[in-house]
Amino acid sequence: MAETMSKGERTRREVLGDAHVDRSIAAKTPFDAPFQDLITASAWEGLWSRPNWSKRDRSIVTIALLAALGHEDEVAMHVRATANTGATEEDICEALMHVAIYAGVPAANTAFRIAKRTLAEMKSTSGGSKA
Repeated sequence: MAETMSKGERTRREVLGDAHVDRSIAAKTPFDAPFQDLITASAWEGLWSRPNWSKRDRSIVTIALLAALGHEDEVAMHVRATANTGATEEDICEALMHVAIYAGVPAANTAFRIAKRTLAEMKSTSGGSKA
């Protein structure tokens, strides 16, 4: 890890965890480095680091948006991130209920399946019930 970490990388680590970010950095190639730099600067520094909403609030909205758009891998990643953002299983459920009404039952059905599987995996690896 670099001595001078950007605010975006710090936020990304706070939300997704060091292990996830370390894997992403290790997998970075010259081909996707510009993309990785873009998302670190725009998503993690430009958006997730803003003071107006808590990480919990951003987590809930992000899960709903990703579910509505059908981005299954990203839904799972952000459900796992709730362990760091303070969003609860109840928050995830409410977000996905909104997806059902505003984006469609099939999108919510898929997202509920992914969230249930991801939450179960989190519980089995941590032995706890925190989302």
